[in-house]
Amino acid sequence: MTAWEAVIGLEIHVQLDTRSKIFSAASTAFGAEPNTQACAVDLGLPGVLPVLNLEAVRMAIMFGLAIDATIAQRSVFARKNYFYPDLPKGYQISQYELPIVERGRLEITLENEVQKVIGITRAHLEEDAGKSLHEEFEDFTAVDLNRAGTPLIEVVSEPDMRSAKEAILYMKKIHSIVRYLGISDGNMQEGSFRCDANVSMRPAGEDAYGTRTEIKNLNSFRFVERAIDFEIERQIGVLEDGGEVVQETRLYDAGTGETRSMRSKEEANDYRYFPDPDLLPVVIAQDMVDAIRAQLPELPWEKASRLSTEYGLKGHDAETLAMSRELAEYFERTAKHTDADAKLAVNWITGELSAALNQDHLEITESPVSSTMLAGLLNRIEDGTISGKIAKDVFRSMWTGEGDADSIIESRGLRQITDDSELETLVDQVLQDNPKQVEQFRSGKDKVFGFFVGQVMKQSGGKANPKQVNDLLRKKLG
Repeated sequence: MTAWEAVIGLEIHVQLDTRSKIFSAASTAFGAEPNTQACAVDLGLPGVLPVLNLEAVRMAIMFGLAIDATIAQRSVFARKNYFYPDLPKGYQISQYELPIVERGRLEITLENEVQKVIGITRAHLEEDAGKSLHEEFEDFTAVDLNRAGTPLIEVVSEPDMRSAKEAILYMKKIHSIVRYLGISDGNMQEGSFRCDANVSMRPAGEDAYGTRTEIKNLNSFRFVERAIDFEIERQIGVLEDGGEVVQETRLYDAGTGETRSMRSKEEANDYRYFPDPDLLPVVIAQDMVDAIRAQLPELPWEKASRLSTEYGLKGHDAETLAMSRELAEYFERTAKHTDADAKLAVNWITGELSAALNQDHLEITESPVSSTMLAGLLNRIEDGTISGKIAKDVFRSMWTGEGDADSIIESRGLRQITDDSELETLVDQVLQDNPKQVEQFRSGKDKVFGFFVGQVMKQSGGKANPKQVNDLLRKKLG
């Protein structure tokens, strides 16, 4: 593997969260009955004319500003000509030579905390195609045109990534940005955020690019990573066997974990681009750009920096929270209502809470344990009412709707034992019952200490204050 270097670029398709389509008034709502939201304009029927959706333009400018890109004062829509059953007009309205957003950049943080800049060639506006449904009927393919004409921005990176992990870091950051901006829900299951990955290999240390393949329509981070990793291994195998990589479009089969050939890769001239005669150039005044810039929300890296400063969080913790605006907001609401250390809140949110959300397939906004409830639990840990171990049991009860932390602690009698005399009685009894282990400890076997702690906690039903137990045991054992 060290003899080869992967060269990876991503084309990310972001479905914009407008109420109507990019060139028509048809609804973009997800989940409607097939072919009920495609109007005459979307179908390209004779005599209709497209009218550009201003909101889509505004959203594209927001994205361009967020990635520190150049916003073109003049951009042009073109017709990208190809035949496919779910493309009713026989062409797609897109942007080619003059896109609305050019020359952006994005920083990702690698595992060793090194910052790497990924160049973004362009982000252009276009309309989505319909959807081919292969599972509906046994002998033929169905077509649903509801999605036709839905506004997209296609974000094209430079080939700056060198591994699947780098590609995922970049993709997740783009995903985070569009959700922060509120321009897309980023729902990958519904097709709102999709990716094509371009992969090639070259001998390590060389500058020339190898022949690339394109893996189409990847709709989950896991599939993107697996598809790229497989394609890297496949291409190395071909090259080391003396073969040549063929430039082609490939599909990823999630069932087998492999990519397979779909068709030969098209070049730009295959699409016969030309300016769309029905649409005027888009001219954007600088005062419009300035007004949009002034309305930009706090972006992920800005939020991470603020969380580090205000709450004393480490860089990794702050970045983990800031990747999701909703998660960061949950953390800040929790921190506002607790006297516990911010790190304790981070640990519970990224640990117990996130695990429970994943298990039940819920978003943070759907959590049955509110930020106020979690803050109440952390307060009881902080003031010594309960131990961290008991807190996990209380959390599970909160999750299943049994009430807040205080009511569960009281109803179950879970308050931590902190009375020195009561704890001393428990410690004395454990030492008396285990003379052999006492002798082992005093002869130098320090690991036996954990046994004593465990026995005291067991005798107390997990309610003994662990710190006090440790202090008493050390005092008694001398």
